[in-house]
Amino acid sequence: MKRYIATFYSHFGAIRFERELRAKGSRGTIIPVPRNLSSSCGTCVEFASESEDFQDPHGEIEQIVRVSDNGYECVYRAEDS
Repeated sequence: MKRYIATFYSHFGAIRFERELRAKGSRGTIIPVPRNLSSSCGTCVEFASESEDFQDPHGEIEQIVRVSDNGYECVYRAEDS
């Protein structure tokens, strides 16, 4: 499983995303956004996933980055960013 960080436009978006992960049987952790990543709200969710087929039905995700030893690689960015 690869590790990811999702940033959000609002704190509510981060909380909703974490709850939806939990409802699907996955685990996410709400953490402060790392300094290297920009975020509108300062809160993000770190999670693991096998797939990079990310969707945002609520329009709350700013971006999703894959975490690696070399830093972060953007794998999803909101269309209006």
